[in-house]
Amino acid sequence: MMKKRLLLLAAAWGCAWSAVAQDLIVKRDASQIEARVMEVAPDVVRYKRFSNPGGPTYVLPVVEIDYIRYVNGDVERFGRPADEGGAVSEMPASAVPEDLVLRRWKIGDYYEQGDVKGIVCLLTDEGTHGLILSLDEIYLPWSLFRRPDRRAVGAVDPADGRVNMEQVARYIAENGLSWDDFPAFKWCRDKGEGWYLPAIDELLVIGHNYNGGTRLSYNRQARNLFNDALRGHGGERMDRMVYYFSSTERNEKSAMTTHTGIEPPYENDVPKSDKFLVRAVRRF
Repeated sequence: MMKKRLLLLAAAWGCAWSAVAQDLIVKRDASQIEARVMEVAPDVVRYKRFSNPGGPTYVLPVVEIDYIRYVNGDVERFGRPADEGGAVSEMPASAVPEDLVLRRWKIGDYYEQGDVKGIVCLLTDEGTHGLILSLDEIYLPWSLFRRPDRRAVGAVDPADGRVNMEQVARYIAENGLSWDDFPAFKWCRDKGEGWYLPAIDELLVIGHNYNGGTRLSYNRQARNLFNDALRGHGGERMDRMVYYFSSTERNEKSAMTTHTGIEPPYENDVPKSDKFLVRAVRRF
């Protein structure tokens, strides 16, 4: 049953991401903004940051934009400002220059965009968007609360670690705590915007992909490809013998963990105050 669930999780994750992939706003100074474009008006473009879809709506003057590449591949080119004789034009995906075509990634690829670096560990069906895994890992507790002060935080989402990170942030604010009380979350958060502690289903699919897309047999080649990419870029190989913390809470005492090996059980509940491995992830 668990192996069937892993296949369903991998398929569901790709389908879900197909619906939320990003638009790309490229400014005239060549800087880029990963966004969800909300409105293109005659003078301004309104958008939300892709890394914070529930956050504020930003406004960018059209005169600052070179082009927008939408999630479906279409490009809307703004060119020069109107007072310079420019005009807004649209370009179908089939006419997009080669350097504007979205790259199709593979599991185990090294990803680097500015300061954001990691290994591709999950992908949408199209292979153009997905999740990257941090190059490093660390042993940390999920939280520091021990008996008799165990706490249920409400970070119970199994599918999206960002939801759990937001819940932990709310709990911290409402109870006068700090991120230091949640070491695993703090370590991921400190990596910068967009990084988070993955939910249990995300970790399960990562383990599935780490093993070449199956846990029915040992796939040394797939694991070596993944680990070579990690070590080749200054990172640490995955540990298939130790459980990794997810951000998904089971109750006031335990959080859910998983490992990357092929032998079940793939899920285990462990005390949140114990130290287990932690890896951060980030969507792209």
